[in-house]
Amino acid sequence: MDSQIVRRLVWSGLLAATGALASIVASRVSAMIYTRIFNEDPPE
Repeated sequence: MDSQIVRRLVWSGLLAATGALASIVASRVSAMIYTRIFNEDPPE
């Protein structure tokens, strides 16, 4: 029983971590594209 709970917690942690990482990467890539298109920093 404990093994299932631990597995679900690990899975939830992995999903949260990869989601946060993907969000950071997407934000940086979008900022780079915006800067190249408009030649200025993106709005905040």
